[in-house]
This record gives sequence, structure tokens and C-alpha cells, in this order.
Amino acid sequence: MPHRRASIVSPSASAIFFKMRIKLIGIGVLSLLAAACEQQTPLIDQQKADLGSLLFFDTMLSEPQGNQSCASCHTPSAGFAAPQGIMTGGVAHGATPTLFGNRNPPTLAYSQFSPTPQHYDAAAGTIVGGQFLDGRAADLAAQALKPLLNPVEMGNTNSAMVLAKLQARPYVNQFTNVFGNDVFSDSTNAYAMIGQAIAEFEKQTSISKFSSKFDAYRHGRATLSAQEQYGLSLFNGKGNCASCHPSAGEFPLFTDFTNDNLGVPKNPANPFYTQSAAVNPDGVNYIDLGIGAIVDDIEYNGKFKVPTLRNIALTAPYMHNGVFTTLTQVVQFYNTACAPGNPDGWAAAEYPATRNCRELGNLRLTTDEIAAIVAFLQTLTDE
Repeated sequence: MPHRRASIVSPSASAIFFKMRIKLIGIGVLSLLAAACEQQTPLIDQQKADLGSLLFFDTMLSEPQGNQSCASCHTPSAGFAAPQGIMTGGVAHGATPTLFGNRNPPTLAYSQFSPTPQHYDAAAGTIVGGQFLDGRAADLAAQALKPLLNPVEMGNTNSAMVLAKLQARPYVNQFTNVFGNDVFSDSTNAYAMIGQAIAEFEKQTSISKFSSKFDAYRHGRATLSAQEQYGLSLFNGKGNCASCHPSAGEFPLFTDFTNDNLGVPKNPANPFYTQSAAVNPDGVNYIDLGIGAIVDDIEYNGKFKVPTLRNIALTAPYMHNGVFTTLTQVVQFYNTACAPGNPDGWAAAEYPATRNCRELGNLRLTTDEIAAIVAFLQTLTDE
């Protein structure tokens, strides 16, 4: 259901590259996802993963130093999304506490299963995969490096600044043991190795556990309550949730990694709108084009990658801009956002042209049915 990310995004030369990739024949995303889930425990280079953990939790790699780490916006207790303590108006502040990104940080859990790089999939009939909610990073390693140099996130000016900080850290010998004593002789390669180590850490089963009550139920080790069971049936049926968040299979990911425009309204509480022109030159007129800004294609304007619903009860607020604060509010939006007469008075869609009112927005769910779906969603929280 929800969509999120906290960073400034803008079109670049990657859009040109994507235009070439978009013509490639799709590779069958559903079969790939099935294969990924069948082997839920990937092969891990534990030395790299241990190093990646040190990098992931190290606040001294930010600028100013000591203010922010990867874990600041992707905290284990918050389902590897942002904790409430750093959130204001649906988005997180950066290493400089007065600077805010445009998006709500998404969970990193289960992101290893996203097809990479982002590409057009013929079977799905749309773009799939990539990292971030707009798919702009090719893989986990590429994703891990971008916040370090984002001016409103970890705030470093360039990779040389990050490498200088790393070389002063007490675990630098561990870095050279893993990647070679001469790793810093090639600064481009050394910086890329930071991403590799963090990516290896993010592939561990301690992050993607498949250990929720629903998993126990799926494997015959737990029983859903009557309300939870009813919620599952609605999720797969009347609520139409499973059309983008499939629940079938031994290890379902609750995302098909495609994309959609739900008609989410702008979040007036988002402090990004009042940032300086250097951060947000459009001010209150800013429109988040999502995937469309990355692939330079108006067909995808306002669309975001479908996120996993695993650990969704831990990752409030919801949607790409953090406009909704509770799961009940989210499900109600899905229920009536496109209903005749707009009975719940939802604000206008941020980008209405590509909005999907064919599959959602007029579901005719009752209050009890909404509560049941929310109860089911709460069974997706890992141990």
C-alpha cells in the first residue's frame, strides 16, 4: 500500500540510459521473484557484512560528523524505516537538523529482492524494480552510496570527504583487510567498496527475516484470529490489495515491484516545501514526479514503486510523502479516494493525470472490513 523515500531526486543522464534499456525485452519479473523467495537466504560474505554493519551504524561518516548514519533513517526497531524521533511532517531531517528531504524514508527490509536494475518487463507490462521508490539506483550497493552525498541527508560534499572520514575510523584496518591494503589508492573503487559492504549487510536474514505471525501461519505454526483471517480474505478479494501486494507463495514479499499512482495528495505539513531555493527551487509548487522524473516519460509521472507491506505496522507515516499517519487512514483512502462525490473529502491528487481509479478508490469496504484488513496487516511484523 504505502510509498516513501527521503531524498532530493532529479532527472540526469541516467534517464537517457534508461530510454535505451526500456526497449529491452522483459525478463519475467514474477518468475524472478518466485525464485528469489524460494531461496530466501542468500549467500553472504560475512566479513563484508560485518564491515557493512559498522558502516551502516556509523554517525561519524556524516557532515557534520556525529549527527547521522544510515541507521538513523533505517532503524531496526522501526522496521528499518525512519523512527518517529527524526520525523517532521512526514519526512526525516538530515545530518543538518534544519534540512529535510522530499520523501518519507522507506524500509530497507526485503529490498534485496527487488529486480535490478530498473527495467521494462514485458510480462508485467510496465517498469519494475530498482532501488528507492523511483528505482533510480541499480542495486543495493548503488543505493547505499547516494545518501552519503545527498545534501539534505548525510551531507558530504564528495566521496573524498567520506573516504577521509573512513580512514580515521577505528575499523579502517577491517576495511583494508576485506578489500586489500591498497584499496585507498583508487578512490573511485574505494568509495564503491563502501556500498558493497553495506549491501552485504542488508542482505542478511537479520534484516529480511520472514518471521512474522503470517509466516508462522503460512507454515502451520500459528493460527490467525477470526478478524485477521477475515482481513486476509478481504486483502486477497474485495480489497484488491493482493493485485499489487501478492500474498501467495511460501515466502511472499507483499509487492510485485511494479509501480502505480494512487492519487496521493500533497502533504501540506511536509517541511520540504518551505526549504530554501537551493534545496527546493519550486517551493510550494513542487510536484514529485516519482519514476517519471527518472525515466523522462510522462506515462510514469506521479508513479512510485510498489513497496513491501512486511513490517508495515512499524513504518508509519505512510505514502511517499508521509501524508497519512495510520494504517486505518491508508485503507480508508484506498476505499473511497475515487468514490463518487469524494465522500471523505480527500484533497486533490498531487499528480492526477496518471492516477489509478480503475483498481482502487471505490472499494465499498465497511468500517468492520477496514478494521479486519488493518488487523491482518499487523500480522506482517517480523519478530
